[in-house]
This record gives sequence, C-alpha cells and structure tokens, in this order.
Amino acid sequence: MGGIRIPFVRIQSKEGRTPQQKEDLAKAIIETMIEQGYANKDAIRVIFEDMAKDDYYSGDDY
Repeated sequence: MGGIRIPFVRIQSKEGRTPQQKEDLAKAIIETMIEQGYANKDAIRVIFEDMAKDDYYSGDDY
C-alpha cells in the first residue's frame, strides 16, 4: 500500500504519571519506530489516556 503513513500510538494507563515520564516514553516509542523504518519522525503521534482506578478492572480484581 502506498501513501503517507501517520501512525497513532495510544497509551492507556492508570493516572499519576508525570509529564516528564510521558515525554520520556513518547520519545522512546518515536525513536524505536524511526529505527524500524515505520514512519518519519514528524508523522508519528503518541496519545496518552489517563484512567482513574475506578474506570478499569483486571482479572486480579475478582
């Protein structure tokens, strides 16, 4: 498939991460995607979604 690739990476995690932690993770993800030839730096988007503890459940909760 041709065309422009604009990958979006969505990170869903519990709230409480600092802006610096998010920035560091975003940089690592972007650098890895560039190294793998996935897309150009300016095309990659990393989106963080903070979730409150009451907004999700895991198998360990039961």
